[in-house]
Amino acid sequence: MTYQAHESAIVDEGAEIGDGCRIWHWVHISSGARIGKDCSFGQGVFVGNRVTVGNNVKIQNNVSVYDNVTLEDDVFCGPSMVFTNVYNPRSAVTRKDEYRDTIVRQGATIGANATIVCGSIIGRYSFIAAGAVINKDVPDYALMAGVPAKQIGWMSEFGERLDLPLTGNAQTTCVNTGIVFRLENGIVSKI
Repeated sequence: MTYQAHESAIVDEGAEIGDGCRIWHWVHISSGARIGKDCSFGQGVFVGNRVTVGNNVKIQNNVSVYDNVTLEDDVFCGPSMVFTNVYNPRSAVTRKDEYRDTIVRQGATIGANATIVCGSIIGRYSFIAAGAVINKDVPDYALMAGVPAKQIGWMSEFGERLDLPLTGNAQTTCVNTGIVFRLENGIVSKI
């Protein structure tokens, strides 16, 4: 075994788990899960069968990663944040054939108690504030907050707010890394 798992954790046979992963108390990883290396799964995490997790992903306590969720490399999932996989659930109506895919792109952060409604793509290095509800796609580097979430700014790869307007054309430098970011036609890119 090339990963560490607490004795209370359940890792179903068939789950693929990369080197260096840490699986803490009362975690359940289902048999179909595909997990990269150097990931951390906090207390009470559940990972479904049709889930892909990249490298260096941090999933904090009490997060359920349900079927049809993909987390790319370097994603951070804050404590008790929520993924969904059925858009209009009813207890009396089976909708397992209606699961919608959710993709969280590289480097994105999802804050504590945020909710990600299924079918959304969370852009690279975006930042979802604590308690926000995401019900649509999120651009790369976007800072999202509120219920439902609205874009309130832009974030650097370092995790600091960028001095850029929401719209228009502009350029700024991350004070921590010296990386230059450009806003052009509603898209932020690294130069």
